[in-house]
Amino acid sequence: MNIRRAHRPSFDVAVVGLGPVGSTLANLLGLCGVNTLVLEREAQAYHLPRAVHFDDETMRVFQTIGLSDAILPHVILSPGMRFVDADGRLVLDWPRPAEITPMGWHLSYRFHQPDLEKVLNDGLRRWPHLVVRNRCDVFALDQDEQGVRVRYEDLDTGRLAEARARYVIGCDGARSLVRRFMGSAMDDLGFHERWLVIDALLKRERPDLGDHSIQFCNSKRPATYVRGTGNRRRWEITVRPDEQVQAVTQTEQIWQLLAPWISPDDAVLERAAVYTFHSTIAKRWRNGRLLLAGDSAHQTPPFLGQGMCAGIRDAANLTWKLYAVLCGDAEADLLDTYESERSPHVREFIELAIRLGGLINTKAIEAGLAAGQPRDNAAAKLDVQKPLLGPGLAAGHTALLGRPTPQFLLSDGRRTDDHVGYRHCLLAESAFLAGLSQAAHSTLAKAGITVIGSNEAAGLGPWLLQQDVRAVMVRPDRYVLGAARNESDFAALLAAVQSPAVPSVTAKYSLA
Repeated sequence: MNIRRAHRPSFDVAVVGLGPVGSTLANLLGLCGVNTLVLEREAQAYHLPRAVHFDDETMRVFQTIGLSDAILPHVILSPGMRFVDADGRLVLDWPRPAEITPMGWHLSYRFHQPDLEKVLNDGLRRWPHLVVRNRCDVFALDQDEQGVRVRYEDLDTGRLAEARARYVIGCDGARSLVRRFMGSAMDDLGFHERWLVIDALLKRERPDLGDHSIQFCNSKRPATYVRGTGNRRRWEITVRPDEQVQAVTQTEQIWQLLAPWISPDDAVLERAAVYTFHSTIAKRWRNGRLLLAGDSAHQTPPFLGQGMCAGIRDAANLTWKLYAVLCGDAEADLLDTYESERSPHVREFIELAIRLGGLINTKAIEAGLAAGQPRDNAAAKLDVQKPLLGPGLAAGHTALLGRPTPQFLLSDGRRTDDHVGYRHCLLAESAFLAGLSQAAHSTLAKAGITVIGSNEAAGLGPWLLQQDVRAVMVRPDRYVLGAARNESDFAALLAAVQSPAVPSVTAKYSLA
């Protein structure tokens, strides 16, 4: 389906900011065929490390945009995280399984952000309807009933320019200009701490440092160690309230802080900077034709490694809804489900990160931490369950709502996501499908729903049986729209896919 372009502005969507979230969002828009402008203030991606972890769901989104294979050579697997007290005793263990998860990927990856951004940004070149303009600093957004006038400065020439877009998405970070033009305040969850982030490059092998992330739960000087790709290692060390940034970032002081682990004989310093870790969520994620994603909408302490992951989930949730609105398949209020679903989801992650941050600042596990009670002479195990989406789109039987669906392997060797693309699909028992009327099959076909029966995908039948359902409607972001236990439930699913409130996304695309 082509986006209707009667009286269209210059672009359908303008994305402000080209970090990992903005680039993923732009790749998804490119996949859908959306006429997109990306404006980025910097000349190129930042060359030093920032985010260092992403999860299986994030890699699944990278698979969706056809870049997972290009990203794999740049990542390593994480075996997990350990919390030790001031005496070096293990008090909490958070292992990551070595097996592939139901998402079709490993649970935890480590990466070097410049490597990831290069793959994502190179991927943007595949889309002829997508324009990227670097060194362009947006300074004004004027919204009307038809769209948004985006005014910016070309920093190379000093000239002022403007473009029109039907929607603008702010992926422009914690100090988001788009958020300021939306008039959205931030909901402060109360965590604000200064930490010194040190990235070092080892000059020799140090296997004793280990592959696990280590949280040093020392009330005097909490710290975190993270293994990166190759010879990269990171330490994050608390800055005390009475310490000055200039003092703690002096080379001599940095090496004193690193002395328990490494010396100048072991490594060279790549970067050292003091960051204030925040815990905030925007009170509004949408104002008319302006929307937020990533750090523009939420900031989290890094203890769960979910900051960038949350932004990638934002992009996957928002893009298909925005596409449906642009196509005229849905009313604009569909975009309100973006905030209602994503905001509670990210809030739960932030609140858990805050609790873990509190743990790192103590000598023992807090009694209230939902991680199980430590046994005698043994560490407690932490098992983080991903939260459900907040209230939003729903149809049919609702037991599985808010959950992502597994990814299955088809009989021809392909994964189901690769077969479906960034579209809706119906996963169902083959016997259930055989009993549907021709009219029902016709409705699914007209709505562009890819149908996969249990005899086509390994493990699908047992999964449906385990969930006590016969069919599941899956959204383009891989989350459950609704399920069917009986004909009545399925009728509700059929009604939903024909409704403008639950649009079909039927874009045809190629990753060649």
